Amino acid sequence: MSLTLRIILIICSLISCLLCVKRVKQSKMRVADSIVWVIGTFILIIMSIFSNTVEWISNQLGFMAPVNFVFLVIIGFLLIQTFTTNIKIAMLNEKVKNLNHAIALKEQEEKAKKKI
Repeated sequence: MSLTLRIILIICSLISCLLCVKRVKQSKMRVADSIVWVIGTFILIIMSIFSNTVEWISNQLGFMAPVNFVFLVIIGFLLIQTFTTNIKIAMLNEKVKNLNHAIALKEQEEKAKKKI
């Protein structure tokens, strides 16, 4: 892995880690969500520092270049994040639907009481 890529990975990882901490302090991000991002940034920093290990792993897995392995790890991380976010969104949509039903039933009961 080239020195330029290693430096870019370290800088981007540190920036994203700092942004996560800043968002948590501003209460714009939950701590549980930020932990995943911080772990991801530490993994990228470790991969940047120990590039010989990344080269060895990428050779063992048959990658043409270690950078392809790094991109695969990043893409895999983002896919996992997207999947978990979609699960949370589906659960929230279900809660909103149930809430809408409860509100509609409550309004219907109020209309029925007014007619009596």
